[in-house]
Amino acid sequence: MSVVIPDDILRAARMTEDELKLEIAIMLYKQEKISSGKARAWTGLTVIEFQHELAKRGLCINYDVKDFAADIQTLQSMKLL
Repeated sequence: MSVVIPDDILRAARMTEDELKLEIAIMLYKQEKISSGKARAWTGLTVIEFQHELAKRGLCINYDVKDFAADIQTLQSMKLL
């Protein structure tokens, strides 16, 4: 499925197509609708570029206590902790 954004919307928003695509990707990522990988693939950004864009907006990578616990468990199983 494709969505067509009329040129007058882009002009009114004072954004390029790529800028709007990035804003949509970040919004969907922030709402946990898509992963950072999906957002990066759609926008063509590298991991560092995507993290930089999040930081510019005061956002962090989605990482919660469950993720932290899983990382601790992985490190323990690898005898690194």
